[in-house]
Amino acid sequence: MDSHVFDITRVIQLAIAPVFLLSAIATIINVLIARLSRAVDRRRTLEEHLSIYQDEHLEQAIAELRMLQKRITLTLWSVTLAVLAALLICLLVATAFAAAYVSLDLSRPVAMLFVAALLALTGCLLLFLREISVAAFSSRKTVSPYAARVVFK
Repeated sequence: MDSHVFDITRVIQLAIAPVFLLSAIATIINVLIARLSRAVDRRRTLEEHLSIYQDEHLEQAIAELRMLQKRITLTLWSVTLAVLAALLICLLVATAFAAAYVSLDLSRPVAMLFVAALLALTGCLLLFLREISVAAFSSRKTVSPYAARVVFK
């Protein structure tokens, strides 16, 4: 009985690092969702005004809509990978506790879950970096919110 208590106590100590990683992933997801929200709001605004844009402004608006769709897609995939990483870490912690409880050596599955979680997190961050670069590059190519007003003058 005492060995199980010692094993579980040790697993709790070892589970602290993955829990901190979960906290970091939650923060990343929060940032990603905020960026997604802004891109979706901008797309909605552009779509509402699309019918009143003309000529050059219409072409710019359509180009911006394409860019926003790319940003939204990149962000959604990034969120998906972040959530996958978080789920893998949860499975890692659960597996570690199960191994301690039933006295099994599950070090390989735990290590594989950790590597998979880090790969998913790396993919998430790479997609996030790509989304940021698309947003930064396209910031100079946006349609002015006042472009639609020019039509009515």
